[in-house]
Amino acid sequence: MKLLYFTDSHLRVTNPKNRTDDFYQTLKNKMNEILEISLEEDVDYILHGGDLFDRPDTPISLVTDFSQIFQKFKAPIYIVSGNHDIFGHNPSTVHRTMFGLLDSLGVIKMITDKVILKKDVTVQLTSFPYTIDMDNPHNREGYIVRDKGNADYAIHLTHGFLIDKKPPEMIPHTLISDITDTVADVTFGGHIHYGFKTLNVDGKYFINPGSIVRISNSLSEFKRKPKIVILELTDEINVREINLKTALPAEEVLDRSEIEHHKFKTQQFNDFKSTIESSSNLRSFDVFDILVDIAKNENISKEVRDEAIRRVESKQIEGADYN
Repeated sequence: MKLLYFTDSHLRVTNPKNRTDDFYQTLKNKMNEILEISLEEDVDYILHGGDLFDRPDTPISLVTDFSQIFQKFKAPIYIVSGNHDIFGHNPSTVHRTMFGLLDSLGVIKMITDKVILKKDVTVQLTSFPYTIDMDNPHNREGYIVRDKGNADYAIHLTHGFLIDKKPPEMIPHTLISDITDTVADVTFGGHIHYGFKTLNVDGKYFINPGSIVRISNSLSEFKRKPKIVILELTDEINVREINLKTALPAEEVLDRSEIEHHKFKTQQFNDFKSTIESSSNLRSFDVFDILVDIAKNENISKEVRDEAIRRVESKQIEGADYN
Protein backbone atom coordinates (compact mmCIF):
# COMPACT_ATOMS: atom_id res chain seq x y z
CA MET A 1 0.00 0.00 0.00
CA LYS A 2 1.22 3.50 -0.86
CA LEU A 3 -0.11 6.69 0.70
CA LEU A 4 0.60 10.39 0.15
CA TYR A 5 0.43 12.74 3.12
CA PHE A 6 0.37 16.54 3.21
CA THR A 7 -1.05 19.09 5.60
CA ASP A 8 -2.08 22.68 6.30
CA SER A 9 -2.88 23.83 2.76
CA HIS A 10 -4.79 26.91 4.03
CA LEU A 11 -6.59 27.50 0.75
CA ARG A 12 -7.60 31.17 0.53
CA VAL A 13 -8.38 33.84 -2.07
CA THR A 14 -6.46 36.72 -0.50
CA ASN A 15 -2.72 37.30 -0.40
CA PRO A 16 -1.03 37.06 3.03
CA LYS A 17 0.79 40.31 3.79
CA ASN A 18 4.13 38.49 3.79
CA ARG A 19 3.74 37.08 0.26
CA THR A 20 4.78 38.97 -2.85
CA ASP A 21 3.48 36.45 -5.40
CA ASP A 22 -0.03 35.67 -6.64
CA PHE A 23 -0.79 33.41 -3.69
CA TYR A 24 -4.03 32.01 -5.11
CA GLN A 25 -2.25 30.86 -8.25
CA THR A 26 0.59 29.47 -6.14
CA LEU A 27 -1.92 27.38 -4.18
CA LYS A 28 -3.37 26.01 -7.41
CA ASN A 29 0.12 25.23 -8.71
CA LYS A 30 1.00 23.34 -5.55
CA MET A 31 -2.24 21.38 -5.47
CA ASN A 32 -1.81 20.41 -9.12
CA GLU A 33 1.75 19.30 -8.40
CA ILE A 34 0.55 17.14 -5.51
CA LEU A 35 -2.05 15.68 -7.88
CA GLU A 36 0.67 14.85 -10.42
CA ILE A 37 2.88 13.27 -7.75
CA SER A 38 -0.03 11.11 -6.59
CA LEU A 39 -0.59 9.89 -10.16
CA GLU A 40 3.10 9.30 -10.89
CA GLU A 41 3.56 7.42 -7.63
CA ASP A 42 0.29 5.55 -8.18
CA VAL A 43 -0.73 6.05 -4.57
CA ASP A 44 -3.71 4.20 -3.13
CA TYR A 45 -4.82 6.83 -0.63
CA ILE A 46 -4.34 10.54 0.05
CA LEU A 47 -4.11 11.72 3.67
CA HIS A 48 -4.45 15.35 4.77
CA GLY A 49 -3.58 16.61 8.26
CA GLY A 50 -6.16 19.40 8.52
CA ASP A 51 -6.59 23.12 7.82
CA LEU A 52 -7.63 22.37 4.29
CA PHE A 53 -9.07 25.89 4.11
CA ASP A 54 -7.86 29.07 5.77
CA ARG A 55 -11.38 29.82 7.05
CA PRO A 56 -14.57 27.78 7.43
CA ASP A 57 -16.69 30.13 5.28
CA THR A 58 -14.27 30.33 2.39
CA PRO A 59 -15.80 31.68 -0.87
CA ILE A 60 -17.71 29.33 -3.14
CA SER A 61 -15.49 30.31 -6.08
CA LEU A 62 -12.43 28.91 -4.29
CA VAL A 63 -14.26 25.74 -3.26
CA THR A 64 -15.34 25.25 -6.89
CA ASP A 65 -11.82 25.73 -8.27
CA PHE A 66 -10.13 23.35 -5.85
CA SER A 67 -12.93 20.77 -5.87
CA GLN A 68 -12.23 20.36 -9.57
CA ILE A 69 -8.62 19.53 -8.69
CA PHE A 70 -9.59 17.19 -5.83
CA GLN A 71 -11.88 15.23 -8.13
CA LYS A 72 -8.94 14.50 -10.46
CA PHE A 73 -7.22 12.48 -7.74
CA LYS A 74 -7.67 8.77 -8.46
CA ALA A 75 -7.15 7.94 -4.79
CA PRO A 76 -9.69 8.89 -2.10
CA ILE A 77 -8.76 11.81 0.15
CA TYR A 78 -9.03 11.13 3.90
CA ILE A 79 -8.71 14.16 6.14
CA VAL A 80 -8.89 15.32 9.76
CA SER A 81 -10.45 18.69 10.54
CA GLY A 82 -8.19 21.52 11.72
CA ASN A 83 -8.84 24.72 13.64
CA HIS A 84 -9.22 26.77 10.44
CA ASP A 85 -11.80 24.35 9.06
CA ILE A 86 -14.35 25.03 11.82
CA PHE A 87 -16.14 28.00 13.40
CA GLY A 88 -14.90 29.32 16.75
CA HIS A 89 -12.56 26.35 17.30
CA ASN A 90 -15.71 24.27 17.86
CA PRO A 91 -15.60 20.89 16.04
CA SER A 92 -19.39 20.53 16.30
CA THR A 93 -19.71 23.31 13.69
CA VAL A 94 -17.89 21.36 10.98
CA HIS A 95 -21.08 20.39 9.15
CA ARG A 96 -21.90 24.09 8.65
CA THR A 97 -18.59 24.76 6.90
CA MET A 98 -17.28 24.41 3.37
CA PHE A 99 -15.12 21.59 4.72
CA GLY A 100 -18.27 19.82 5.86
CA LEU A 101 -19.93 20.47 2.51
CA LEU A 102 -17.13 18.74 0.60
CA ASP A 103 -17.34 15.82 3.00
CA SER A 104 -21.12 15.49 2.49
CA LEU A 105 -20.59 15.57 -1.29
CA GLY A 106 -17.93 12.85 -1.09
CA VAL A 107 -15.17 15.03 -2.50
CA ILE A 108 -13.17 14.45 0.69
CA LYS A 109 -13.67 11.92 3.48
CA MET A 110 -13.56 13.36 7.00
CA ILE A 111 -12.35 10.79 9.54
CA THR A 112 -14.77 10.65 12.46
CA ASP A 113 -14.38 6.98 13.38
CA LYS A 114 -12.12 4.04 12.60
CA VAL A 115 -11.62 3.47 8.88
CA ILE A 116 -10.19 0.26 7.46
CA LEU A 117 -8.06 0.58 4.31
CA LYS A 118 -7.07 -2.49 2.30
CA LYS A 119 -4.49 -3.01 -0.46
CA ASP A 120 -2.01 -5.87 0.08
CA VAL A 121 -1.97 -4.87 3.75
CA THR A 122 -4.76 -3.78 6.11
CA VAL A 123 -4.57 -0.38 7.75
CA GLN A 124 -6.64 1.02 10.59
CA LEU A 125 -7.00 4.78 10.12
CA THR A 126 -8.07 6.99 13.05
CA SER A 127 -7.95 10.69 13.88
CA PHE A 128 -7.74 13.28 16.64
CA PRO A 129 -9.30 16.46 15.13
CA TYR A 130 -8.61 19.90 16.49
CA THR A 131 -10.33 20.93 19.70
CA ILE A 132 -9.50 24.01 21.77
CA ASP A 133 -8.08 22.07 24.74
CA MET A 134 -6.62 19.04 22.98
CA ASP A 135 -3.11 19.76 24.30
CA ASN A 136 -4.23 19.86 27.91
CA PRO A 137 -2.42 16.92 29.58
CA HIS A 138 -5.81 15.53 30.63
CA ASN A 139 -6.70 15.10 26.93
CA ARG A 140 -3.42 13.46 25.88
CA GLU A 141 -5.21 10.17 25.32
CA GLY A 142 -6.55 11.56 22.05
CA TYR A 143 -3.05 11.33 20.60
CA ILE A 144 -2.70 7.69 21.63
CA VAL A 145 -4.06 4.61 19.85
CA ARG A 146 -4.63 1.73 22.26
CA ASP A 147 -5.85 -1.00 19.92
CA LYS A 148 -5.44 -1.74 16.23
CA GLY A 149 -7.45 -4.93 16.15
CA ASN A 150 -6.45 -7.28 13.35
CA ALA A 151 -4.97 -4.58 11.14
CA ASP A 152 -1.40 -4.91 9.94
CA TYR A 153 -0.76 -1.23 10.57
CA ALA A 154 -2.40 1.63 12.45
CA ILE A 155 -2.18 5.24 11.23
CA HIS A 156 -3.34 8.14 13.39
CA LEU A 157 -3.97 11.63 11.97
CA THR A 158 -3.81 14.53 14.44
CA HIS A 159 -4.15 18.30 14.25
CA GLY A 160 -2.71 19.70 17.46
CA PHE A 161 0.51 21.06 18.91
CA LEU A 162 2.34 17.72 18.79
CA ILE A 163 6.05 18.46 18.73
CA ASP A 164 9.41 16.77 19.13
CA LYS A 165 10.85 19.16 21.74
CA LYS A 166 9.50 21.71 24.17
CA PRO A 167 8.84 25.06 22.47
CA PRO A 168 10.28 28.23 24.01
CA GLU A 169 6.86 29.83 24.25
CA MET A 170 4.58 29.08 27.18
CA ILE A 171 1.86 27.53 25.05
CA PRO A 172 -0.05 24.26 25.44
CA HIS A 173 1.70 21.44 23.61
CA THR A 174 2.16 17.69 23.59
CA LEU A 175 5.60 16.12 23.33
CA ILE A 176 6.13 13.03 21.21
CA SER A 177 7.97 11.54 24.18
CA ASP A 178 4.68 11.72 26.12
CA ILE A 179 2.78 9.47 23.69
CA THR A 180 5.28 6.78 22.72
CA ASP A 181 3.09 4.15 24.35
CA THR A 182 0.71 4.44 21.40
CA VAL A 183 0.26 1.32 19.27
CA ALA A 184 -0.06 3.44 16.12
CA ASP A 185 2.70 2.54 13.69
CA VAL A 186 2.51 6.02 12.16
CA THR A 187 1.27 9.20 13.85
CA PHE A 188 0.89 12.10 11.46
CA GLY A 189 0.90 15.65 12.82
CA GLY A 190 -0.34 18.97 11.45
CA HIS A 191 -1.05 22.44 12.82
CA ILE A 192 2.64 23.29 13.39
CA HIS A 193 3.61 24.85 10.07
CA TYR A 194 7.36 24.34 10.37
CA GLY A 195 6.87 20.64 11.17
CA PHE A 196 9.63 18.48 12.62
CA LYS A 197 12.15 15.90 11.47
CA THR A 198 10.59 12.44 11.15
CA LEU A 199 11.18 10.38 14.28
CA ASN A 200 11.35 6.60 14.60
CA VAL A 201 10.82 5.54 18.21
CA ASP A 202 10.93 1.77 18.71
CA GLY A 203 9.62 1.22 15.20
CA LYS A 204 6.84 3.82 15.52
CA TYR A 205 6.97 6.81 13.20
CA PHE A 206 6.01 10.38 14.10
CA ILE A 207 5.76 12.59 11.02
CA ASN A 208 4.94 16.22 10.29
CA PRO A 209 6.45 17.57 7.04
CA GLY A 210 5.04 21.03 7.78
CA SER A 211 2.54 23.14 5.91
CA ILE A 212 2.71 23.15 2.12
CA VAL A 213 2.50 26.96 2.29
CA ARG A 214 4.69 29.59 3.93
CA ILE A 215 2.62 32.45 5.35
CA SER A 216 4.50 33.85 8.35
CA ASN A 217 7.56 36.08 8.24
CA SER A 218 9.64 34.01 10.66
CA LEU A 219 13.20 33.07 9.73
CA SER A 220 12.41 29.37 10.14
CA GLU A 221 9.75 29.70 7.44
CA PHE A 222 12.20 31.58 5.23
CA LYS A 223 14.59 28.61 5.34
CA ARG A 224 11.98 25.85 5.12
CA LYS A 225 11.15 23.87 1.98
CA PRO A 226 7.47 22.84 1.66
CA LYS A 227 7.09 19.12 1.01
CA ILE A 228 4.85 16.07 1.07
CA VAL A 229 5.44 12.54 2.35
CA ILE A 230 5.10 9.22 0.56
CA LEU A 231 4.43 6.32 2.94
CA GLU A 232 4.86 2.76 1.64
CA LEU A 233 3.59 -0.16 3.70
CA THR A 234 4.67 -3.69 2.84
CA ASP A 235 6.27 -5.99 5.38
CA GLU A 236 8.05 -2.84 6.54
CA ILE A 237 7.47 0.92 6.67
CA ASN A 238 9.22 3.20 4.20
CA VAL A 239 9.00 7.00 4.45
CA ARG A 240 10.06 9.37 1.66
CA GLU A 241 9.88 13.16 1.55
CA ILE A 242 9.40 15.04 -1.72
CA ASN A 243 10.06 18.77 -1.90
CA LEU A 244 7.49 20.67 -3.94
CA LYS A 245 9.04 22.15 -7.08
CA THR A 246 6.29 24.75 -7.31
CA ALA A 247 7.36 26.11 -3.91
CA LEU A 248 9.67 28.85 -5.16
CA PRO A 249 12.72 30.04 -3.19
CA ALA A 250 11.68 32.13 -0.21
CA GLU A 251 13.45 35.24 -1.44
CA GLU A 252 11.19 35.19 -4.52
CA VAL A 253 7.87 34.98 -2.67
CA LEU A 254 8.37 36.19 0.91
CA ASP A 255 8.66 39.87 1.80
CA ARG A 256 12.11 40.19 3.37
CA SER A 257 11.34 43.67 4.71
CA GLU A 258 8.60 42.17 6.89
CA ILE A 259 11.05 39.59 8.20
CA GLU A 260 13.66 42.23 9.06
CA HIS A 261 10.98 44.37 10.75
CA HIS A 262 9.90 41.35 12.79
CA LYS A 263 13.50 40.69 13.87
CA PHE A 264 14.01 44.36 14.79
CA LYS A 265 10.85 44.56 16.92
CA THR A 266 11.66 41.27 18.67
CA GLN A 267 15.16 42.50 19.53
CA GLN A 268 13.79 45.80 20.85
CA PHE A 269 11.30 44.07 23.13
CA ASN A 270 14.06 41.75 24.37
CA ASP A 271 16.23 44.80 25.11
CA PHE A 272 13.33 46.40 26.96
CA LYS A 273 12.81 43.26 29.05
CA SER A 274 16.52 43.07 29.82
CA THR A 275 16.55 46.70 30.96
CA ILE A 276 13.72 46.04 33.40
CA GLU A 277 15.41 42.96 34.81
CA SER A 278 18.73 44.77 35.29
CA SER A 279 17.33 47.97 36.84
CA SER A 280 18.13 47.54 40.53
CA ASN A 281 18.43 51.24 41.35
CA LEU A 282 14.94 52.40 40.47
CA ARG A 283 13.57 55.07 42.82
CA SER A 284 10.04 53.76 43.00
CA PHE A 285 8.06 50.53 42.88
CA ASP A 286 5.19 52.24 41.03
CA VAL A 287 5.06 50.71 37.56
CA PHE A 288 4.61 54.05 35.78
CA ASP A 289 7.56 55.56 37.66
CA ILE A 290 9.61 52.58 36.56
CA LEU A 291 8.56 53.14 32.97
CA VAL A 292 9.56 56.81 33.19
CA ASP A 293 13.05 55.83 34.39
CA ILE A 294 13.41 53.22 31.68
CA ALA A 295 12.18 55.68 29.07
CA LYS A 296 15.36 57.68 29.59
CA ASN A 297 17.32 54.86 27.99
CA GLU A 298 18.16 56.18 24.52
CA ASN A 299 18.38 52.67 23.06
CA ILE A 300 14.63 52.11 23.40
CA SER A 301 12.38 53.57 20.73
CA LYS A 302 9.29 55.64 21.49
CA GLU A 303 7.18 52.98 19.77
CA VAL A 304 8.33 50.29 22.18
CA ARG A 305 7.93 52.55 25.25
CA ASP A 306 4.40 53.52 24.21
CA GLU A 307 3.49 49.88 23.62
CA ALA A 308 4.72 48.95 27.11
CA ILE A 309 2.67 51.74 28.68
CA ARG A 310 -0.39 50.72 26.69
CA ARG A 311 -0.11 47.14 27.89
CA VAL A 312 0.28 48.18 31.54
CA GLU A 313 -2.75 50.45 31.29
CA SER A 314 -4.74 47.67 29.67
CA LYS A 315 -3.88 45.24 32.47
CA GLN A 316 -4.81 47.78 35.12
CA ILE A 317 -8.18 48.35 33.45
CA GLU A 318 -8.77 44.59 33.34
CA GLY A 319 -7.97 44.38 37.05
CA ALA A 320 -10.37 47.22 37.85
CA ASP A 321 -13.17 45.46 36.01
CA TYR A 322 -12.91 42.41 38.26
CA ASN A 323 -12.42 44.15 41.62
